[in-house]
Amino acid sequence: MEPLSDQFMEFHPIHGTNVRLDHSGTQATRVESFANGVCFSKHPLNPGEIFLVEIEDKELGWCGHLRVGLTAQDPRNLEVVPEYSLPDLMDLGDSWVFAITRNHNKIIEELGAGAEGGEGAGEEGGQRLGRGEEQDGAGGQGDGGGGDNTNSKPKTFFTDTHLYIENFRIPRDKLVGRSRPGRFSHILDDLYKTNALPPTARRSRIGVLYVPKGQGLADMHIVINGEDMGASAKGIPAVQPLYAVVDVFAATKCVRVVQVEYGFSSLQTLCRKAIQKHIVHRMAIDWLELPERLKHLCKYE
Repeated sequence: MEPLSDQFMEFHPIHGTNVRLDHSGTQATRVESFANGVCFSKHPLNPGEIFLVEIEDKELGWCGHLRVGLTAQDPRNLEVVPEYSLPDLMDLGDSWVFAITRNHNKIIEELGAGAEGGEGAGEEGGQRLGRGEEQDGAGGQGDGGGGDNTNSKPKTFFTDTHLYIENFRIPRDKLVGRSRPGRFSHILDDLYKTNALPPTARRSRIGVLYVPKGQGLADMHIVINGEDMGASAKGIPAVQPLYAVVDVFAATKCVRVVQVEYGFSSLQTLCRKAIQKHIVHRMAIDWLELPERLKHLCKYE
């Protein structure tokens, strides 16, 4: 089942004091310091609908990286946007936010762990995701398998056109990061596809979505470069609208929203795929006699 969505994904105009949005509302840049970079999706997410961002730029000298999650807090009702998503936003309640780390972001299912209840489950899940950087700390779990998720099987990773999470399927085309144009782009692109590069690297694409589980509850999933990391929070109350949270924190300086097409592909996308199908690598597009704007689309999208 594909999530029905026709809304243009963009950031909410209410955000942290150090964030600047571009004119389209799809690029968020932290202009100073390392905090006050909390952003929200402009609209609540539909079930199975992914809010996907690409890391555009980084800033050396800070410890910590991008943080993503969900919140039932309506940004319009916040007296002030919290300085940090972890722990400040979570302390407000009805929020589930996790720190993306360089390694070990896949969820380890713990037998007997009572992860079935709302806010408590979110906090417990936060300690099991990656290194459990609740306050940019350390100590946690190694990277193991992601439950009953079969999306990470190597034999299907390159051949499947969609990522399957429970009953939802998401087009994989936009989920995987692409390197900047250069001599070694063809090598780097394959590293993104296999998640061999750190998720915190430039051009990595990270998304968050929720999957209904019945009785008004849902599981939150984080997707990194086309791979589902598993249910990072379980038992989230889904009866109220859930907004995506993106904290442009510390070493992560700028992110850009990536639009995902769920239904029939647009004519623009069909043309791009037809061209890319007949070239060795996307950078070979420069050898073709095509308009510059079309070349740019084929190389970067």
